Amino acid sequence: MRPMKQAEAVAPRNPRQNRERVLAAIRAAAIAEFSEKGLSGTSTQAIAERAGLTKPQLHYYIRGKEELYEELLMSVVADWRDMFDAGSTDPGRVLGDYVRAKVRLAFDKPEISRIFTREVLDGGPYLQKFWPDAQLRTRNKVDAINGWIARGLMQPVDAHTLLFSIWAMTQFYADSALQVQQLRQPRQPGWTPAPDALVEELTAFVLRGCGIE
Repeated sequence: MRPMKQAEAVAPRNPRQNRERVLAAIRAAAIAEFSEKGLSGTSTQAIAERAGLTKPQLHYYIRGKEELYEELLMSVVADWRDMFDAGSTDPGRVLGDYVRAKVRLAFDKPEISRIFTREVLDGGPYLQKFWPDAQLRTRNKVDAINGWIARGLMQPVDAHTLLFSIWAMTQFYADSALQVQQLRQPRQPGWTPAPDALVEELTAFVLRGCGIE
């Protein structure tokens, strides 16, 4: 993304439009910086420069990088929140839709996924607000999977292992994009996996493992 020039960032068509443009530029710059360097390695100066702002202009819109970082973390949590239909009695549809949604998010917002993964690797100090809701929603998923197993709708599996495996497979293409590029097609620098084909492969893999046609 081309950094906005200061004139572009601050010259308003009207105050509201200008504010929205500047905030969007700040958010895009912060995503790029945090995904590359993490919170500790990112400075507000770097975010400001990437957004086409001066540091004082940046601080007119945000108090500090920590507030912005936490907001970005919570945005990916919000994206994940309602992907799994725990109330359904059709495990094939639910798991297929879940894999599809996770893959799409990994391709649409890879930097956000990397920010989340880096935070987990750093011990998750900014995820304290996330864990209680995540634990509840994971229990709901586990209960749904165990219910499907009890009704004979899928073969017995460890529900946590199934969920963790889906998360690992789908987020890998965002978190380890360089590794995918280098090991899959090292002679084609512009190569990227096709999301639709990947969805079909991963969905079939998951459903076969669950004994679902």
